[in-house]
Amino acid sequence: MIVSAETLMVGLAADRARVEERLEALFAERDAVVPRLDAAMRHGVLAGGKRLRPVLVYAAGRALGAGDDSLDAPAMAIELVHAYSLVHDDLPAMDDDDLRRGQPTVHRAFDEATAILAGDALQVLAFEVLAHAPHPRLPAMLLTLAKSAGRDGMVAGQALDLAAVGGHPDVAALATMHGHKTGALIRAAVRLGGLVAVAEDDPRLAALDVYAQAIGLAFQIHDDVLDVTGDTATLGKTSGADAARDKPTYPSLLGLAGARARSGELIEEASAALAPLGEGAAPLKALARYMIERDH
Repeated sequence: MIVSAETLMVGLAADRARVEERLEALFAERDAVVPRLDAAMRHGVLAGGKRLRPVLVYAAGRALGAGDDSLDAPAMAIELVHAYSLVHDDLPAMDDDDLRRGQPTVHRAFDEATAILAGDALQVLAFEVLAHAPHPRLPAMLLTLAKSAGRDGMVAGQALDLAAVGGHPDVAALATMHGHKTGALIRAAVRLGGLVAVAEDDPRLAALDVYAQAIGLAFQIHDDVLDVTGDTATLGKTSGADAARDKPTYPSLLGLAGARARSGELIEEASAALAPLGEGAAPLKALARYMIERDH
């Protein structure tokens, strides 16, 4: 079975709307102790975005037979962690960005201290949301999220990213950096969806992990390409920022054609890894293609 581009876009829109509705409800159902902090958190997580990570939670879970209601909590949790990471990555001490998702970054819309606190609160809220979802494999799900977000995952990747500015890493080192900074949460999203449906020793989880590793790197390579070829209005963030900061990227190491070729190879690897899932993996294959065909 092949999922058409039109069907994929309809599905993406539905899943984005689903997770956004639940995130809106999460903030609406409780009173804000500090309204300014709450507003900054909302700005960081509810101001649009691709919602790719929650979409992957839903797609992976459905491929193994999980229902949408059981996937809502991990989908929300992974997006909250992602949102926190963007708030902190945009800070002056990190990437010092002014624009995110077509709007001022949180530290520009509010102030730097509020942005730090908003990011802190979003990260903790992710674990609160997941912890409140009763599930026999909840410990494994919490561990998956924690390891992907922390010193051995996304935070390690950000540290490697900062250290690489102005340097000349080879392709292997760049893949390691991207595998942590971007890939770790994408792998976690896929694994969380799978864990909702099946036990930790189910071999299909290993197949999903191979898939997730490949699409995570392909996604970042395509981001590197878009930073060169895209425009600020479409991207929702400043184009050409990587070159301006003297950051190593796949186009800078392989050229645009080489970077595109590598991302295409990775998508082929990802699709092949899904063979044990049968026809239920068709939406995941379509998502893999989307990783390198999107314009933002």
